[in-house]
Amino acid sequence: MTPDRAQFIRRIQELEETSWQNSQFLFTDFLNEAEYADVLSFGKAPCGMCAFGGHADAERVMVRFGNEEAFGYDVPFPIAALKISPLMEKYADDLTHRDYLGALLNLGIERRVLGDILVQSPTAYVFCTQTMAEYICENLTRVRHTDVRCTQVEDIPETVRPRLSERVIQVSSVRLDAVIAHVYNLSRSQAQELFRSQRVFVNGRLMENLTYAPGDGDLISVRKCGRFRYEEEERMTRKGKHSIRIGQYV
Repeated sequence: MTPDRAQFIRRIQELEETSWQNSQFLFTDFLNEAEYADVLSFGKAPCGMCAFGGHADAERVMVRFGNEEAFGYDVPFPIAALKISPLMEKYADDLTHRDYLGALLNLGIERRVLGDILVQSPTAYVFCTQTMAEYICENLTRVRHTDVRCTQVEDIPETVRPRLSERVIQVSSVRLDAVIAHVYNLSRSQAQELFRSQRVFVNGRLMENLTYAPGDGDLISVRKCGRFRYEEEERMTRKGKHSIRIGQYV
């Protein structure tokens, strides 16, 4: 275990213990999939625990320790949604996720205070901790060569939310490595390397068992490749292959 990971785990354990001892809601920063998997590995928190990233199906999430049943009151997640739009749309660059992230980090803020960045050209929506919202709105004035304005919004449009594109694929075995290889057009050995490098997650938990058989509704995430939902096995083909339906996030 690296020193950074050990320090992260200690910090999470302290939050959980403090929340329980003081009957106080406490929140993490935004976590990536590997960090969230570490949190889930601790097991059920005595004070209750849930995760949210500002919208359904968020990749980066904030974890809240505490719940209304345990404490007798409720506190919302301190997450703000910001809209970034060009001042003059006809002169705007074709900006990417990398462009927006780079501009935000150039403000001197850390990645941990930022959630998902959803791009719908010529605008983008970014989730951040509530305490950083005003600073970002005041200081983010340019992304690459494009002058922009940044405003806080109550919600994001449905059209910008991640959506599922349904596919039916045929695999020789309903093992997770075989399914991943087909979904991302990889060889079986390339898919297996993803497990060895700890890049595969199922329902937020790190998955190292490459023979795992996905269940209906499992959310499968492969870092640097994408995410998809295993819907169901529909039938066996005449050639003995499994015909399965997935929903791939686009």
